[in-house]
Amino acid sequence: MLSRALLAATALLAAGCAASSGDTTPAPAAPTTTATVPATPAPTATPAPTGFTSSSRRLTDAEQAAMRGVTWHPGCPVPLSDLRLVRLAFHDFAGRRRTGRLVVHHDVVADVRRVFARLWDLGFPIRRMRPIEAYGGDDFASIEADNTSAFNCRPKTGSSSIWSHHAYGRAIDLDPLENPYVLHGRTTHDGSVRYLDRSTARPGVVREGDPVVAAFDAIGWHWGGRWHDPVDHQHFSAMPD
Repeated sequence: MLSRALLAATALLAAGCAASSGDTTPAPAAPTTTATVPATPAPTATPAPTGFTSSSRRLTDAEQAAMRGVTWHPGCPVPLSDLRLVRLAFHDFAGRRRTGRLVVHHDVVADVRRVFARLWDLGFPIRRMRPIEAYGGDDFASIEADNTSAFNCRPKTGSSSIWSHHAYGRAIDLDPLENPYVLHGRTTHDGSVRYLDRSTARPGVVREGDPVVAAFDAIGWHWGGRWHDPVDHQHFSAMPD
């Protein structure tokens, strides 16, 4: 009898151990997944323009403020609201692409963009192109820098009572050292002396019969190189002489 009881107790103990052993078996791990994040593409740089470009817009408040008392003042023949800033691509004397700025009257913007597109096609070199307030409104200083410019509210050279065509924003001085203003056979700029001789073609030099003059003729502009004492080789104007 005791043996049976002992055997039964042993069996129960073994069953309990088996059950306890089953409870502690770890559950299988859940499968893991790895999210794939697409790589962010590197930004693509916008290629720099290589051909001719041009644009125009109204003057900003800051640009108008920079002009007041320098290249424009009350009493000038055109208001600042009539002027536009034109950006133009051009070739420099090393053949590199540059971008310059001219301030002109709004009614000649299309002409200016058209003629400078033609100068680009011709490969005509321009030294620099900045609004003349960069030189304090000083026409002499702008010429000394060989700066191609347009608007400047000033009297006509040699006059105190007649407005220059530049005062209307309807004239451009192109490469002024290579194309000097000549009075009685002389120039006031030392850098222009060697260009008094117009008999040979040289970079930046404008002469009768060349395609630069033809380009301005095509838009109906007038050339100061056809004047007679003074002769203004740099001067092109939408206004009659």
